[in-house]
Amino acid sequence: MHRLMLDLVKDEFERLGRVDLTPVQGLLLYNLGGAEVSAGELRSRGMYQGSNVSYNLKKLVQMGYVHHQRCEQDRRSVRVRLSGTGTEVRDIVAALFARHADGLEASGVLDDPPLDQVNRQWRRIERFWTEQIRYIY
Repeated sequence: MHRLMLDLVKDEFERLGRVDLTPVQGLLLYNLGGAEVSAGELRSRGMYQGSNVSYNLKKLVQMGYVHHQRCEQDRRSVRVRLSGTGTEVRDIVAALFARHADGLEASGVLDDPPLDQVNRQWRRIERFWTEQIRYIY
């Protein structure tokens, strides 16, 4: 499903003539949103399958989609935030996701089983894995 989502983002970028961005870079911009965060925080916000977040952030800075600056308190840390063009791309991805969410809702795909039951099951699996990890140490 993740690869399909990346393909959807890629198709949207191609349709709009944004061939300079990869789908993973689009997701990075989307997940960055309006916040100013460190690269580590951004990495934990999303799943960037098969990609190097640091490399992609560097490319996004070079292309002007992201501003970066050293953190005043910890000079080793870099804080990143969207530029104006980065915000445009974030809005494109957000609109794509909203259109697909509306389409899924209208199609009834999410009704069987009810989404609240699926979410409850995922939370139970997450809790189980968390407990397993905690008891290893």
